[in-house]
Amino acid sequence: MDYKKLAADILKLVGGEKNVAGVTNCMTRLRFNLKEAGKADVESLKKLKGVQGVVTKNGQFQVVIGTDVGNVCEEVKKLGHFGEGSQIPAQNKGFVAGFFGGLTAIFQPIIPALAGSGMIKALLALLVFVKWIDPASQTYQIFNAFGDALFSFMPFMLAFSSAKFFQCSPYVAAVLAGVLLHGSFAGLEAPIQLFGFIPVTKVGYGGSIVPILLITWAQSYIEPIANRISPKSVKIFLAPMLTIIVTGIIGITVAGPLGNLVGQVLAVGFNWLNEYAGWLIPFLMGAFCPFFVMTGMHYCFAPIQTMQYATLGYGTILGPGMLASNIAQGTASLVVGVKSKNKDLKQLGISAGVTGLMGITEPALYGVTLKYKRPLYAAMIGGGAAGLYAGITGIHTYSSTTAGLLALPVYIGGSGFGNVINAAITIVISMVVTAAATWILGFDDPAEESEAAENTEKKTEAAAASIKFDIASPLKGTAVALREVKDEVFSKNIVGKGAAVIPSEGRIYAPADGVAVSVFDTKHAIGIVAENGVEILIHIGLDTVELKGKHFTAHIKEGDTVKKGQLLMEFDIEAIKAAGYDVVTPVIISNTDAYLDVLAAAKGEVSTGDTLITVLQ
Repeated sequence: MDYKKLAADILKLVGGEKNVAGVTNCMTRLRFNLKEAGKADVESLKKLKGVQGVVTKNGQFQVVIGTDVGNVCEEVKKLGHFGEGSQIPAQNKGFVAGFFGGLTAIFQPIIPALAGSGMIKALLALLVFVKWIDPASQTYQIFNAFGDALFSFMPFMLAFSSAKFFQCSPYVAAVLAGVLLHGSFAGLEAPIQLFGFIPVTKVGYGGSIVPILLITWAQSYIEPIANRISPKSVKIFLAPMLTIIVTGIIGITVAGPLGNLVGQVLAVGFNWLNEYAGWLIPFLMGAFCPFFVMTGMHYCFAPIQTMQYATLGYGTILGPGMLASNIAQGTASLVVGVKSKNKDLKQLGISAGVTGLMGITEPALYGVTLKYKRPLYAAMIGGGAAGLYAGITGIHTYSSTTAGLLALPVYIGGSGFGNVINAAITIVISMVVTAAATWILGFDDPAEESEAAENTEKKTEAAAASIKFDIASPLKGTAVALREVKDEVFSKNIVGKGAAVIPSEGRIYAPADGVAVSVFDTKHAIGIVAENGVEILIHIGLDTVELKGKHFTAHIKEGDTVKKGQLLMEFDIEAIKAAGYDVVTPVIISNTDAYLDVLAAAKGEVSTGDTLITVLQ
C-alpha cells in the first residue's frame, strides 16, 4: 500500500488541510475533527482503494483503514503539518455523549500499550503453564515487570492522556500522578493530617483510574487561573508551582479518596453482576458488539474493564463477549469470501476474515458484513450464542489484550484449566454457529461488471412492470437521503430502506392508512402497518430515546386505526435541539426485504402529504 498517496487522497477528499482542525487514529480508523463536515466527499472516500468505510459519529469524521491506519495517519500529519496538537479536542455535546466521548478519547491512545502489556502477561502465563519458565526465577520477575508496569503505574498513563483531552499541561498532570504514588504516604501512620487539621485518607493508588481523571479535570480549571495571576517574569515556575500545590491538595483530600470510593462501589457492583447475572454482559456484548464498534463505544468499556482488573484481579466486561463477537465477524467474512464468485469480494472477505479472527474487526464489519447485512445478522447470532455460553460458564480474562484467536493465553489463570478450555469452546461455538447462519442466510453476491449491466436492465424492466405504493411525508421540512443521517443503523439501511426529513415543523402525520402497531413509551418513534402490509417506522430524531418522552406529545395510542394525514405526534424542535439532539427524522420501510425495491421519491423541501417514498411490489 502506498501510504503517502492514500493519505494525500484522503486529505484532499475531507476538504483539504484547511478544513481539518485535528486528526488522530485508533487501531483501525483515522479520526478527523473537520471544521465543515459538508466539505468532505464521502462517496469518493468510500471508493478509494485502502478505505474500508466512512463513519460520522459524535462530532468525529472517521475513515476506516484497517491495521495500516498508523502509517496512513503519520503521512496525513506530515502532509497537513499536523503535530501532537492535532489531537481531537473535547466537543460541546450532551452530558451522556460528552462523558462517553471523553472516556473514549482518553483511553484510545493507551489501548495499544494495554494490549501489548496484557499479551506479555498472557505469554508468561502460557510459559508457566507448559513449564518452560519457573515463576520463582529472576527471569520471570523481570518479564513480569515488563507486563505489569503499565497496570501498576496507570495514573501516569492516564494523567498524560487525560491532560491532552482536558487541554492542560500533561507534564504537570504526570507530577500529580506521582504525588498519588509517592512512597512518602506509605511511611505515614494514620490518621494523616495536612496543616494539622485537614484529613488525608491513606489509599493505595497503584492501578487506579478514577482518582487521576478527577484530579486532571480539576487541574484544567486551576491551571488557567494560575497562568492568569502569575506575573510574566516568574510565570515559568510560579504557575506550575501553584497548579501542583492547589490541585495536589484537592487530589489527596477530595478527588483521590472520592475516586477510590467510586472504585469500591464498582467492585461491589461487579461482584453482584458476576454472581446473579454473569451470563448477561457476555451475551449482550457477543450479539451487539458490532454496534458498539460502529459508534466507538467499545472504547468506553476499557476503563470499566481496567477497574475490574484493579479491584477483582480479572475481567468479564469486555473479553468474553468481544471474543465471541470478533470471532463471529471474522468467520462471517471468511464464509462470504469463500462463497462469493466476485473476485474483489472474495479477496476482501478472506483477508478481512483472517484479520477479524485476530481481533481487528473493522475491515470485516465495514467492508463485508454491514455492507451485505445478512452476514452481519449471522455474526450477531453466532456471537450471541457463543457469548451466552461464555457467560454461563463464567470465563474470565486475567489481562487485557485484543480479543481474538491469539488471546487464548489471557484466559490462563485461576484453579485448573477450565477457564481456558471454556474460552476455546466459546471460539468453536462462535465459528460453527456463525458459519452455518451465514451459509443459510446467504447474501447478495455482487455480479461482475459484465453481468451488472444485464442485471440492471432486468431490474429496470421489472420495476416498470411492478405495482407502486407511495408513502407520504409524515412531516414538513427538507427531505434528505438516508445515507446522510449520522447514525449507521439508518444510513447503512440496517433496519430497512427509506428516506429522512429535517423537520421545520414539530408535527407528525400519518403517511398512509393503517394501524399504529407501536407507539413507544418514550414517544420518539411510531410504527405503522399500512393496509397493504407495508411496515413504516417513523423515528423522530437521533438518540432521542434518552429524553424519555420529554418534549413529545402523543395523539394516538398503540392499536389505533389511523387515516392518512391524521395528526399522530407533536414535538418541540427547539427544545430537543437545545438538549443536544439531532432532530432529523428517518422514515423507514422496516420490511424492505419483502419488496422489489424501496426508493426515495423526494429531495429538498417537502410538505406533509407529498410523496416521500415509493415501494415497488
